[in-house]
Amino acid sequence: MNPHDPAQRPGAHLVSEALSVDDPWLLSDPDQSGSLSVLGRMVAVGAGHVDDLHNELSRRARSAIEILEPVGQGAVVNMRGSHGVLATIGPQIEVLSARRGAAYEHLTLAVSAYRGLLPGPDPERSSKVLDKDLNLGEVEPGRSDDVTIAGDRRLQALEAVEGGRLRFHQSGLSGDIYLSDGQGRRPTPEVWPETVQQLVADGLLDQDTSEGLYRPGQLLSLTAQGKAALRDARTATPRVSAALSRSDTTAIPGAVADPSAAPATGTAAKSSRSR
Repeated sequence: MNPHDPAQRPGAHLVSEALSVDDPWLLSDPDQSGSLSVLGRMVAVGAGHVDDLHNELSRRARSAIEILEPVGQGAVVNMRGSHGVLATIGPQIEVLSARRGAAYEHLTLAVSAYRGLLPGPDPERSSKVLDKDLNLGEVEPGRSDDVTIAGDRRLQALEAVEGGRLRFHQSGLSGDIYLSDGQGRRPTPEVWPETVQQLVADGLLDQDTSEGLYRPGQLLSLTAQGKAALRDARTATPRVSAALSRSDTTAIPGAVADPSAAPATGTAAKSSRSR
């Protein structure tokens, strides 16, 4: 039975419903396979992030309700001085609601990917589910952090940093990590903070630790190694596409790929010459 109230801990409730565990952190057991352990940690962190945002959103909503409840009950009250409070709480509720929705979607994807990696009767299906949910491609053998840098995630992170003003943050409320662009918004396309952390550890990105994590956030920049990796990734993409295109259009001996390109024969050929 699910021990978590969705009105109190929607993140933990989702994980318990989908994966039948009471404590999401049990999924990050280091004795599991590398990818499964990394995904388990992502699920646990994601569940905590959803719950923290939900609790903060609920607290702000209750503050607004306390101010407005007497008005809703028909009481004649003096709202002088309350307008400033409501003007502050309103935008906070809107931002927290959007962040909770995004965090819940991210958690849902992570849970789905974790389920796809669990041992089952169809390992091929598990691989397909993982690729679909997390957009994973080829991974570097022997790495336990392959999920965070697989597929296009590394290229997207490097390009986002090259675009400028990407900053690494840590929430003073929950301790969760996140990224923002030059306008203070989440980067689009999405870049995982875990991906950035791994690229910093690999020496591809530099994180300005002289600035605060909470505000304004630590500015990220490409190292010389990161610039080279970005160039290599960009030149590799067209080469792969061209190779796939060539393999798709290779003609089979004795067959005609396009009927319209077949040489004219018989009556059709004679008619063509007569013109």
